[in-house]
Amino acid sequence: MAFIKTDNLKGDIFGGITAGIVALPLALAFGIQAFGGIDDPSASSMGALAGLIGATFLGFFASLFGGTHSQISGPTGPMTVITASLLSGVWAAQHSMSAVLISMSLAGLFCGVFQILFGIMKIGKYVRYIPYPVLSGFMSGIGVIIIIQQLYPLIGCKSPVLVVDMIKQFPERVADGISITALLLGLGTIAIIYLFPLITKKIPSTLVALLVMTVISLFLNMDEKLLIGQIPAGFPMPVFAKEGLNLSEIDWGVVLKASVIPGLTLAGLGSIDTLLTSVVADNITKTHHNSNRELVGQGIGNMISGLFCGISGAGATMRTVVNVKSGGRTQISGMVHSLLLLAVLLGLGSLVRYVPLSVLAGILITIGWGIIDFKGFKDLPKIPRADAVVLIIVFLLTVFVDLLTAVGIGMVIACVLFMKRASDLVEGGYSSAEMTNFDKESPWQDEGGMPDKVQHKIYIQRLNGPIFFGTITKFQQVMNDVPEDAKIVIIRMRLVSFMDQSGLYAMETAIKELQDRGVLVLMTIIQPQPLYMLTTMKVIPELVPEQHTFKTFEDCTAFLKHRIEEN
Repeated sequence: MAFIKTDNLKGDIFGGITAGIVALPLALAFGIQAFGGIDDPSASSMGALAGLIGATFLGFFASLFGGTHSQISGPTGPMTVITASLLSGVWAAQHSMSAVLISMSLAGLFCGVFQILFGIMKIGKYVRYIPYPVLSGFMSGIGVIIIIQQLYPLIGCKSPVLVVDMIKQFPERVADGISITALLLGLGTIAIIYLFPLITKKIPSTLVALLVMTVISLFLNMDEKLLIGQIPAGFPMPVFAKEGLNLSEIDWGVVLKASVIPGLTLAGLGSIDTLLTSVVADNITKTHHNSNRELVGQGIGNMISGLFCGISGAGATMRTVVNVKSGGRTQISGMVHSLLLLAVLLGLGSLVRYVPLSVLAGILITIGWGIIDFKGFKDLPKIPRADAVVLIIVFLLTVFVDLLTAVGIGMVIACVLFMKRASDLVEGGYSSAEMTNFDKESPWQDEGGMPDKVQHKIYIQRLNGPIFFGTITKFQQVMNDVPEDAKIVIIRMRLVSFMDQSGLYAMETAIKELQDRGVLVLMTIIQPQPLYMLTTMKVIPELVPEQHTFKTFEDCTAFLKHRIEEN
């Protein structure tokens, strides 16, 4: 393809290989989790195969056609939770592996079609309007679901489908007896994942845990039902040509009805997950992704993955960061990652059969733990009560109801609460123009008297309006425009009348990034509500000392003059 650059070929190859090594155990683990609610002897091996196929095809085509050059795509925790719910529901209704495979393929195809439509309709930019409390509660809920579900294979048992049943039945399963061998292997996996980076970070700890615990298990004569089992080798066949598929036993009405809504849910969640990862990649590589093209690329990848019976996925943050840190900068890295996984499918799959399910459970538990937003929960007493309520409601709905309901209700509550806040601000004397403008402005009247000696090193950032979930993208763009040679940045807060949790975290990140560059950050005229947020969360004084905040711009100017005289 003409748009793929080859000037970083060595870095892309090394980054892709490293990302592929990290992706292998995750693809196996997420695939098995997706098939976890199916009571069939072949479920584990079929799940592992579906995970590998999803990572291979989605990873390749999303990189080829997507709009984020260094992104690695594949099965992710949130997407797998939805897929697991879909497949277990179809299995409960029909008890047919053929129906399960068809429903998974259709959901992937619908997911891909919806994502392509999202990209064509250019709605990728609207992801930025999701409030932080909604994302925090949503992702934390998914993390808890993953952990609870994986407690069962960790002790050598089959997990129920519903979270409520997982919680209620766990004491009973433990009382009936657990596999000590499986438990020790799983706990050993978790220990290696967390402790091995203390020795070196050059080798992925997840891969080390997988290899070490699998080798140990070979000497323990484990029961076959506690292992992945044989994975079919060879190039995957499309679903309609799959061997052993019995179309006559499928109730197509049930399958179609069960696949459309999950397909839409997968598309929405996958788009959010992907574009958030794209932002992470942008921040590391200092590039700008094309969100709408990325959605089209993800849609093509998920369609092809579904066609070949792979589970749907999205942009994967951890794998993308590994790729970038290892030198990957273009689409070639994502394609190399997929080719490595394809090699496993074509001939190395026989080695995977000996991997214990409890080892993969240990890997997933660490992933679930990493997804939980502990910072958000820790800050609950400090953030506005409305944000805290939204976070808790979305979290509980995600865990005990379903993901789509959680996000939908969370967005409605967040928007209603913001409209109430906006109304209060207007009544307090702030015009709508003041609430939306983050564009660069001419100097304000009180900005005279700046010392000539440092004027060329000072960058004055004039913020005009509340910093909340609907404006943080613009705020981030404005803060990213600070020149590289700036030594002092003055953030003018006089017209910032309100700041929510999303805006607070965006401000905190922007200040940290400036300080990491050696920039002195000063803040002037902070209004009561933003000042309360900044001090409650200890941005002031731990990040910005109180002596670097000023009630007037004149005070700031006097501080700089005194600083020059001392030097």
